[in-house]
Amino acid sequence: MKKILGIIVAVFILSIISYFTFVYYATYSEGVRSGQLIKFSHKGVAFKTWEGEISQGMSGSQIFSFSVLDKDKQVIFNLKNMEGRYVKLSYIERYKTFPWWGDTKYFVTAVKEEETPFKSN
Repeated sequence: MKKILGIIVAVFILSIISYFTFVYYATYSEGVRSGQLIKFSHKGVAFKTWEGEISQGMSGSQIFSFSVLDKDKQVIFNLKNMEGRYVKLSYIERYKTFPWWGDTKYFVTAVKEEETPFKSN
């Protein structure tokens, strides 16, 4: 009986470790999005996370929400200084996320300022 209980506990622990390893390392997709950076903030009650939004259309009807991990200090610094500007974001999409990582499954890994395609005359 003790042997069976030990096997069940070992399988349970191995399953939990496998799940968290998968969530931590696996990415669903990666890509680039461009738009006007309309919001970037550090928010949360129990877990403070960096969250932002870019507008991908003239009317602001297409909003892309994203998160930034605390370890990406340069990305955080750049986004703080680029609010209101047209930016190009490189991101990865994860299958799942942890509450201490962010609100979305999209995590920005790099940012650079771009020239806006919407020129006013």
